[in-house]
Amino acid sequence: MFSQAATTGGLFGSQAQSQPHNPMKDFEVTQPPDDSISSVRFSPKANFLVATSWDNNIRCWEIQDSGQSVPKAQQSHAAPVLDCCWHSDGTKVFTASCDKTTKMWDLSSNQAIAVAQHDAPIKTCHWIQGSSYSCLMTGSWDKTLKFWDTRTPNPVMTFQLPERCYCADVDFPMAVVGTANRQVIIYQLDNQPAEFKKMESPLKFQHRCVSIFKDKKNQPTGFALGSIEGRTAVHYVNPVNPKDNFTFKCHRSDTTGSVQDIYAVNDIAFHPQYGTLATVGSDGKFSFWDKDQRTKLKTSDALHLPIVSCGFNYNGEVFVYAASYDWSKGHEHFDPSKKNVILLRPASEDLKPRKKR
Repeated sequence: MFSQAATTGGLFGSQAQSQPHNPMKDFEVTQPPDDSISSVRFSPKANFLVATSWDNNIRCWEIQDSGQSVPKAQQSHAAPVLDCCWHSDGTKVFTASCDKTTKMWDLSSNQAIAVAQHDAPIKTCHWIQGSSYSCLMTGSWDKTLKFWDTRTPNPVMTFQLPERCYCADVDFPMAVVGTANRQVIIYQLDNQPAEFKKMESPLKFQHRCVSIFKDKKNQPTGFALGSIEGRTAVHYVNPVNPKDNFTFKCHRSDTTGSVQDIYAVNDIAFHPQYGTLATVGSDGKFSFWDKDQRTKLKTSDALHLPIVSCGFNYNGEVFVYAASYDWSKGHEHFDPSKKNVILLRPASEDLKPRKKR
């Protein structure tokens, strides 16, 4: 998507110099949120990007082939926005908020209406485009998972969760929800949503993010789960061999003597073409991995702030990652001079699986 010339000259000539907020010399998105960023998501149809923030707003940009980002629209909630997702047709965005509502934002009219309600902040929202139905799935700190027909005010289905919803992902016909107390619930979505399996996390500490991956037939077959303890688990729902499931360390400092700094894994995204994955962490780094060969493909230089969210555009040519303070070290480590940043990186080459030797 991005021309190579744009990375070294022209409009982006200034970005050729490595800076603490952009050590990899990637393309900067203009006018990012001032407060902590909670999610960044690309449209499934075109190069439009949305980002949610603790400043109560959601913003949309058009990403041009040159790498330039053009602010297009903005909407707001009455409280911080924790997550967002796109409708499968790319015309609408759903936004989950601490005001206990999820809104549907129609980008063509720039109108937003509430389409879901919980009794506590809504942590996740996902659009489900099924073979015989479509609906919105929302997960909340009120310990419920709800499914909504956006044309009616009441949920179509409600599932009680064992604890507060911390993370979720959907890839029809599978949904995975991670809750407090290290619980993971897998749902099958064929015909209508139904609980498939409950399990304890394969990780020893609180998980923070989950992302579904597919097999070679393009069917969802498992998920990657990231924890606060600098570790990611790769878990198949029905493994051919139990050894197919494994965990690996990531987002940790090089060991100096007996001391090692360990950072949270904040987000995981799978490349839509190659099946390789990206992890981002509170160490301010992103890493690319090949889960099938269990190898690391690339690790970035460290940014000036934790990387809190990431993703790929619809064809996998662009990797987006967002950095902002995540408050994991408390208010005393907040530095207002370190500005938030959303960065775009050409992804085709970095994420290619390496040939087996």
